Amino acid sequence: MLDGPRLPPRSGRPATALVVLLHGYGADGRDLIDLGQYWAPLLPDAAFVSPHAPEPLAIAPVGRQWFGYVERNDTERWAGVQSAHRALDAFLDAELARLGLPGDRLALVGFSQGTMMALHTGLRRAVAPAAIVGFSGIHVLPPERGREAFDAEIVSRPPVLLVHGDADQVVEPGYLPRAVESLEAHGVAVRSHLSPGLGHGIDPVGLRLAGDFLAGALRR
Repeated sequence: MLDGPRLPPRSGRPATALVVLLHGYGADGRDLIDLGQYWAPLLPDAAFVSPHAPEPLAIAPVGRQWFGYVERNDTERWAGVQSAHRALDAFLDAELARLGLPGDRLALVGFSQGTMMALHTGLRRAVAPAAIVGFSGIHVLPPERGREAFDAEIVSRPPVLLVHGDADQVVEPGYLPRAVESLEAHGVAVRSHLSPGLGHGIDPVGLRLAGDFLAGALRR
């Protein structure tokens, strides 16, 4: 079972929403948990959790990975998101049950490889999450021969915000319009923002956009 750092609601009241933060390749849950502190004023009744990815990093003695990422091509990514999906999906169910929350009070936030997982798993949840936010990521698509099965797997269509830097040299910015196109083709409402001068990271504009997006999606 996955685990990682957690933040209780800032209000001190029982949680009315859960925001799950999914880190990138080579990091761990500690890398993103501070986003919960940043967004807490906008989401005072939300709990935050940032699970460590299930595998130790294959190429270094520290860090975690959702899946091996050596070739960095579409075939490897597709096999990877499929292999990690079940563990993440089970973790989301367990965290919602622990807090006594329904599935529509969940939001997923990913960075890089975490965005790949947020989109892959979020669109396959039996109950649609309230929102998905993806920074510097990719909507992973299957090989052409698997597209029909892929289409049938997408059963949830939460609103999605994607943010990318136009100077990203790790996940090149062309993946942003590709993700918007593929998500919209499956009936998903997408907002996107390309941050000028930003590399592979998260800037203050992206943090603000994401916080407002989450607050709007989770507002009761």
